[in-house]
Amino acid sequence: MDRLTLAHIDEELESSEVDALRFLCQGLVKRKRLEGVKDAKELFVKLEERGLLENPYFLYQLLQTISRADLLSLLETDSRRPEETDANLILSDYRVMLYQIHEDMTKENLDKMKFLLSSKLGKRQIETCNTALDVFVEMEKAGLLSETKLDELHKILLQLDQQQALTVQRYIQRGTQQPQTTLPSHVSMDYQVLCFLPPQPTQPVLSISETQLNVCSDAEPNPGPSPVFDQNDYYILSHNPRGMCVIFNNEDFPGTSLNYRGGSQRDEKTLHQVFEKLGFTVVVHNNLTAESMRRELEKLGKKNFLDDDALVVCMLSHGNKGSVYGTDAQQVFLQDVTKPFTSGQAPTLAGKPKLFFIQACQGSLYQRGYVPCPPRPRQEEEDRESRLEEDAGPVHGETVPHDADFLLGMATVPECKSFRNTSTGSIYIQQLCQELLRSAESSERDDDILTVLTRVNREVSKGEYLNYKQMPEPKYTLTKKLVLKFV
Repeated sequence: MDRLTLAHIDEELESSEVDALRFLCQGLVKRKRLEGVKDAKELFVKLEERGLLENPYFLYQLLQTISRADLLSLLETDSRRPEETDANLILSDYRVMLYQIHEDMTKENLDKMKFLLSSKLGKRQIETCNTALDVFVEMEKAGLLSETKLDELHKILLQLDQQQALTVQRYIQRGTQQPQTTLPSHVSMDYQVLCFLPPQPTQPVLSISETQLNVCSDAEPNPGPSPVFDQNDYYILSHNPRGMCVIFNNEDFPGTSLNYRGGSQRDEKTLHQVFEKLGFTVVVHNNLTAESMRRELEKLGKKNFLDDDALVVCMLSHGNKGSVYGTDAQQVFLQDVTKPFTSGQAPTLAGKPKLFFIQACQGSLYQRGYVPCPPRPRQEEEDRESRLEEDAGPVHGETVPHDADFLLGMATVPECKSFRNTSTGSIYIQQLCQELLRSAESSERDDDILTVLTRVNREVSKGEYLNYKQMPEPKYTLTKKLVLKFV
């Protein structure tokens, strides 16, 4: 974010508001580095050092929380779009809750709270507290208050203000509560970020045979022979239901620094509807810890899949490189997600497609748009391929490698963030579902899952989300084409 904008915001903020911003940023920047901050300019420098101002939505959250909506016009308009990332939380619900209690606390109740805590915090510490935020900081230093330790605060507020005590109680018991940092009132929750185009007629794909090159004149086109359909090129889908689609939907991460994933329910509902139409039995697991996720995956891997043609697993959560988070903020590595379903672990799945769709960030970096590189000359491509050699001997007899027949559809490439609309669902999952429906309705035999994911890549990469890009990434060891149609 440009320094001129930050300077304008600094000029408009009062010292009490800077103190509030400093409090909200604790946990993101070390407390000692924040203690010497006197004005917003110094705070912005600390935030820039942590890379927290790369996304203008973070500053938008801060200003919205302290009720300075009048300054939002200084930010770029895209920062007001209802999108989030599935990376670690930027602004915690815990601190927003404490700030709201501070805002609603009367001077009389503040004095009473200081009196009730004087024996536990010490007279000198209490005397330096001018606001409830100061008291909360001293309580944290003394180990009386944290994201998972709110009993002392709740007990005191019960004696001061029943409504504020209820605010804390709701936070403790939060199960399906929406995050307390919300969209501005002028943005509709039904706002659709992506303008989806209706399906266009599929254009024929032209290819050059490795054994024969047909040359046609421009005046007299020659379509050539029709391709011969070979059943051996396709996975067989003959059972009804086709198999299981298991959805892990982690929305709420109480007691952690991970944000509530608004919009994830829409993803779960859309996936449920699409895969039911495609003939799968859908099972949903909501808000599981990492250990519970691993346990459910291992249990699923032990199932008898003789009457199943395929398996689909969808994971909707926060994530980091090579992993997704349970609701306890513990990592489940992707290799542990797929391991129970290798042919060695699940022999009745051998030779059958196993699809995994992962909606989660894979790092903390943002992708930007770049001018595409010119295509590599064909001759250079052929020369490069001619230098390739095999490093393995021939295989005799038909076998199935343990890691064959997997497809891993990632919402984003490694190291980068993915985006989610808090109203309409995540960018990747919603586009995936749209393309799966389009493919299921298509009469094209070769409209297989890789074609679907290529379209997803193209459509998602076209958009801009909070001024950044997103590039999904499919990885696969499929040995045949997989075509999913309605049952």
